[in-house]
Amino acid sequence: MNEEDRERIRRMYYVEKRSIHQIARDEGRNRTTIRKALSDVPKPLNPPPRQKPKPVFGAYKERVEQLLQENEKLPRKQRYTIHRMFEVIRTEGYEGSEATVRLYVSRHQQATHAPDVFLPLEYDPGQDAQIDWGEAYAVIGGVRQKVQLFIMRLCFSRRTFAMVFPTQRQESFFMGHVKAFDHFGGVPHRLSYDNLGTAVKIVFEHSGKAGRPRKEVRGFVSFRSHYLFESHFCTPGQGHEKGQVEHGVGYSRRNFLVPIPEAASYEELNKQLLDRCLQEDLRQVARQEAVERVQAGNRWWRLDLWA
Repeated sequence: MNEEDRERIRRMYYVEKRSIHQIARDEGRNRTTIRKALSDVPKPLNPPPRQKPKPVFGAYKERVEQLLQENEKLPRKQRYTIHRMFEVIRTEGYEGSEATVRLYVSRHQQATHAPDVFLPLEYDPGQDAQIDWGEAYAVIGGVRQKVQLFIMRLCFSRRTFAMVFPTQRQESFFMGHVKAFDHFGGVPHRLSYDNLGTAVKIVFEHSGKAGRPRKEVRGFVSFRSHYLFESHFCTPGQGHEKGQVEHGVGYSRRNFLVPIPEAASYEELNKQLLDRCLQEDLRQVARQEAVERVQAGNRWWRLDLWA
């Protein structure tokens, strides 16, 4: 039954006051069909499609791109932020949201700037170790105090040595090395550092040659001469060059010094840290090749396989 038939039946019943029996006889339909036509609720007309608002940002894309190009010529610390770009185009009539601007700038930068690429570093056994300092808190002799956390990490096996000192003075720096060498059972061929004041006096400006020349602290030169390791100092501001130990500092602080440890003395606290380092030697790092282990007393040691 189409809409015209339905309308005619409803008109006969409601306007002309005919009975269902009469309508069924005149229309040649059964009374069930007539009753259904009378009881059906009319279908609502489909509303006209909602017109999408025209994008308000479209007219300002070129302006944002202009600001992005201008950024390339400005000092790094005085460039337009996305929020500042939003404020600029808003004063010029933009009525949209800041989120739209952020999304556009993000997509624009992804399309026009190649991502930074870092290659994973590979190390030979016994060749490299990295050294760094961190800070933490401990309760020593009943007094909560800040301690200086010395970390040496072997790059091949990822074995870590941790020790705390009251300061980062040169005697603490050298003592950390000596204890680490004793713990690992050898001296790595090359040690990598930040430009620590205990090892480097001055970093000279780049001279055009590979690396930056440095004037090293005399005591450090004597210490290195005694143990005959090579030293490597990272480029200023390029912490990823010794990323293993930077990760190791945070990992050791979170896993060895949480909750805040308590000890009667620095000697007792360092014994606790040494025990944690020995436990850590048993941990197998994901995606790390199996490292040879030998038994020393009742403990298993994961060696760096000194060359």
